[in-house]
Amino acid sequence: MDRTTPFGSGSTRVFSRMTTHWPLKVFGVTGFITIFFVAYFLLLRFPMFPVTLMPVTWLDRAIPFHPSALVIYFSLWIYVSFPPALLQSRRQLVVHGLGAGIMALVGLAIFFFWPTAVAPTATLDGADSSSLAWLKQVDAAGNACPSLHVAFAVYAALWLDRVLRDMSTVAVIRVLNVAWCTAIAYSTLATKQHVVVDVLAGAILGVIAGSFSGRALPVPTVMPAQTT
Repeated sequence: MDRTTPFGSGSTRVFSRMTTHWPLKVFGVTGFITIFFVAYFLLLRFPMFPVTLMPVTWLDRAIPFHPSALVIYFSLWIYVSFPPALLQSRRQLVVHGLGAGIMALVGLAIFFFWPTAVAPTATLDGADSSSLAWLKQVDAAGNACPSLHVAFAVYAALWLDRVLRDMSTVAVIRVLNVAWCTAIAYSTLATKQHVVVDVLAGAILGVIAGSFSGRALPVPTVMPAQTT
């Protein structure tokens, strides 16, 4: 197992991990995101069944729209790239990709048979109109439940935690990992793209996918060489 080392040595280990199987990582992640977004926006723009509006809870009403949360909201696509970038083996990358793919298919299947959206009143009350209008041009508040934004964040957090433990990183880095994932989940509420029910459903989906894919591939540890 890797041990905590000075910054120079640690950055070298990170670079080594990132450059291992880099073509598979770059083209695999890019291809996955591209295919996902094509399917996602097709279902968003052309629902096949009547759209159900998600219920708004007291907590949704208590959280106002925060324009600054847009940065955190879109940081998901940087965040989810960390686990595959730091994986070392081709098998790890394949298992990670399969888990993410199955999770995406489950979410997209739900969107196909049960289209959902956030009610307009939930997105407009107390919101800054210009910021909200810009967000709606990029990502309308449909395909609501489960929130795949949250599902992917939770999935990435679980995998990244396993990688960080394998690298024997200091505890504060693992805490920051949890904090980033939590901030992304909160940003879906603060940008009024989702309601609490969506977030909870997305978190459950992410935990299930992350847990099962994690069990399928235990993180290998390198035992110190024995002296004779």
